[in-house]
Amino acid sequence: MPCTREELEQRERATLTPYAQLSAESRGRRHAEPPPEWRTQYQRDRDRVIHSRAFRRLEYKTQVFLNGTGDHLRTRLTHTMEVAAIARNIARALRLNEDLTETIALAHDLGHSPFGHKGEEALNALMKAHGGFEHNRQSLRVVERLEQKYPRFSGLNLTWEVREGLAKHRTSFDHPAPTQSHTRPSPSLEAQVANLADEITYYSHDLDDGLTSGLLTEKQLQRDLRIWRQAATLVQRQHGRLDDERRRYFIIRVIIDEQVKDVVLATEQRLAAARVQSAHDVHRQRHPLARYSPERRRLNQEVRQYLYQHLYSNPAVREPNRRAVRLLEQLFHHFLDHPNHMGDLSRQRARREGLHRVVCDYLAGMTDRYALLEYQRWFGLRL
Repeated sequence: MPCTREELEQRERATLTPYAQLSAESRGRRHAEPPPEWRTQYQRDRDRVIHSRAFRRLEYKTQVFLNGTGDHLRTRLTHTMEVAAIARNIARALRLNEDLTETIALAHDLGHSPFGHKGEEALNALMKAHGGFEHNRQSLRVVERLEQKYPRFSGLNLTWEVREGLAKHRTSFDHPAPTQSHTRPSPSLEAQVANLADEITYYSHDLDDGLTSGLLTEKQLQRDLRIWRQAATLVQRQHGRLDDERRRYFIIRVIIDEQVKDVVLATEQRLAAARVQSAHDVHRQRHPLARYSPERRRLNQEVRQYLYQHLYSNPAVREPNRRAVRLLEQLFHHFLDHPNHMGDLSRQRARREGLHRVVCDYLAGMTDRYALLEYQRWFGLRL
């Protein structure tokens, strides 16, 4: 006999903690739909995210280095998949809802612009007089409006808990403004875990990409970063001398493992101290319960400052991104002046939502390579 949704929901009740978000207790969807037969509500959400066009486009969007710079450098898609894997591992260790955690992680960057954070800053400046642009809010906009797949509604019609997780996605480098529809003090623990998984992935794998690109060296990291020295010492003690590629891989792996372990243990301590007994108790907390220990937070702040100084601000990263920002600015004004150069659907939406917002949506949805092609198409130039 097939495993039914009801059986899967019963498994959740039997195996997850009392403060996990059960799929059977979801607040539902904006548009009513018959429940899935052999999936939980959050499993349906995960599948909808993976099958969306916005998810597929992440393959050709910049993480740190412009897409196409190197075969082994991360894209927004590989970053997203790594976030989802780490988020699921933490959720499993804490006996939270893995499906909800994974779905939020998979969807968290759907609204990211081309050309990474510089592209986001450019769109925000261009939209200053029209509500601004922020990629977390845009991810919510993608799943609520911009995806066009179903006959009765726009968007993916995801559950309330997934949309809340996107609205409140927050890390040390992302600070979205609050939304009117998600006003509870804290999102689910599952959403909080997805936030931390994003941060863990971002820092550890940017170190890895920095080494792969040659903009960072192990000698530098050994000298300047405690987190690297600690991990390198552990790898040396456990495995002795290794060739460069294996040694780097294992050091990055240790950094991730130590952060995951820290989050699990620190979160357990905070849950016990707060005497949390239900998912409702989680939402009432004024501050997140899923957190690092104070020492791990200090180590991560050192990494963050180091990456901004030595990687993100490196001319080899900054200059291509600066040129990409110019490209976005020119395309933005071009489509304002020539809205007929966008698709029919965008032009129809412009009458309801305003031309500036629709042009912003159009550009934010582009991949790096499509934006470059559009620039060449309308200006006859290569960037």
